[in-house]
Amino acid sequence: MMSNKDFKEWFISNYKTFEKSLNGEKTTSFHQIRKEALSKFSEMNLPTTKDEEWKYTNISPIIKHNFSVIPPKADLSTEEVNNFLFDKLEHHLLVFVNGEFRNDLSRLNDLPSSVEVGSLSDAIKKNHPALMKHFGKYAEDSHNLFTALNSAYTKDGAFVFVPKGKIIEDAIHIIFINKPTQDKFVTQPRNLFIAEDNSKVTVIEHYTSIGDGVYLNNTVTEMFVGENAIFDHIKLQEESKKSFHISRMEVDQERSSNFSSHLISTGAEFSRNECTTRFNGSGGESTLNGLFMIDDEQFFDAHTMIDHAKPHCNSYEHYKGILQDKARGVFNGKVMVRPDAQKTNAFQENNSILLSDDAVMNSKPQLEIFADDVKCSHGATVGKLDEEAKFYLKTRGIGEEAATAMLIHAFASDVIKSIRIEALRDYLEEIISKRFNQ
Repeated sequence: MMSNKDFKEWFISNYKTFEKSLNGEKTTSFHQIRKEALSKFSEMNLPTTKDEEWKYTNISPIIKHNFSVIPPKADLSTEEVNNFLFDKLEHHLLVFVNGEFRNDLSRLNDLPSSVEVGSLSDAIKKNHPALMKHFGKYAEDSHNLFTALNSAYTKDGAFVFVPKGKIIEDAIHIIFINKPTQDKFVTQPRNLFIAEDNSKVTVIEHYTSIGDGVYLNNTVTEMFVGENAIFDHIKLQEESKKSFHISRMEVDQERSSNFSSHLISTGAEFSRNECTTRFNGSGGESTLNGLFMIDDEQFFDAHTMIDHAKPHCNSYEHYKGILQDKARGVFNGKVMVRPDAQKTNAFQENNSILLSDDAVMNSKPQLEIFADDVKCSHGATVGKLDEEAKFYLKTRGIGEEAATAMLIHAFASDVIKSIRIEALRDYLEEIISKRFNQ
């Protein structure tokens, strides 16, 4: 078993192997960003349960593995990719297999002029001005070891650039498919989504796998939502139950922007999801919704932060969890209202259902308010299904199992119904129905 020190040394000592895979990119200006991130990574300590932000999250199941820093090549057919689609090929589609962009499996319909949708690797090669302006500006490396690791090993990911005033009607569906082999490996997607002033876009960030194998997915997503822009983001995480998933999402919101996030998670043995959104202009609105459904000995951790730095902004956050068997969940949500953020309206809630006596949920909703003219509320509930509601259904001739499934479905649907894409809602409804035998 590797120690904390061994885990870091593994990635430091294997960095030359990664550099060789860059095909000459070592001489570009972007590679200096990678090397600076590696330096920061080498100086940081791995998080432990003694750190407040990781109090209930033990990463020892991850660091015991030696993950190859170069993911293996994998063959994938169009039919295999279609198994993960929930529409009739209507949405724009980007496909990544074991961390590598696959143009042959992707599909872009007619995009508005000057809109760019593709791989981060291409943007790096072109030295894209938007990339150099925004990359690493929101997800900083200095205080997050896994972000620094991702920056150091950045090679590919999704790049979406929507210029001022442009509207993309169809959603952009980005699928990251990992196909495990006998060798354990790490993929480190780096995504950059930029919606400039008065633009509108919907992005679906979808993580899944073919086969049941061990791998680490360490992903970072940065988003810029310009003035009056509308950005709708859905993240669907349904990977192998032997995999590990660590993600960080950082969102910069400018004046009067509207951002919504919907996280649906069912996969991975270990999943840590960090999300921070910052209001850098007045009049903005942010919505964070989440639903996680875990069983066996799965672990799920959601860490969120909504930073009200400017006045007249609204935020709404609602995370729900359904835990079975010996599953363990963590919700740590913080809303920060800074002194200048008068007229803030912030709502936060976390509700979890335990379907087993062995399931454990740790919930920590937090409010830090430094302004006096605000409306803020937060709360959390953890418990079992409502026995009175179940009894009522049973008196109407509905069996025990069916009554339980109906109540769970109603509980979960609160989050799903907020997703605007009908085909995706139907896809998620089917997942819930199959999971709880409805």
